[in-house]
This record gives sequence, structure tokens and C-alpha cells, in this order.
Amino acid sequence: MQIPFDFWSISLWLAITSITLLVTAQLASAYDGKATLLIDQKKLRNTALAIGILFLATVAIHIYGIVTST
Repeated sequence: MQIPFDFWSISLWLAITSITLLVTAQLASAYDGKATLLIDQKKLRNTALAIGILFLATVAIHIYGIVTST
């Protein structure tokens, strides 16, 4: 059985993951409770930004493909 992953699916997955991680990073940084979070906020934010940059790279590839095909 083969998983049907094409370029659009990967781009969508990167977008959803990036948005989820960015929202989580913002909510975690706004939390000033006494409970300690087990997530390193700096690493979470950096990971979210890296995935966001990967998503933007896939968008640039899509745009390049559209421009060069016409």
C-alpha cells in the first residue's frame, strides 16, 4: 500500500503544522502560571519558524512552476 503524498499535500501539512506550532509557542510564552512547562519555548518557536520557512519555500516552488509553465 502506497501513501498518496504529492507536493500539495506536503505543503498543506507544513502549513497546518507551522500554524499549530506558532500558536502553541505564543500561548506558552503568554502563560505566567506557577506550573512549569516541560516544553522549551525557544526551541518550539524556532521549530515553528523553520517549518514556516519550509512552507514558504514550497509556495515559492509552486509559484515558480506556474510562472514557467505559461
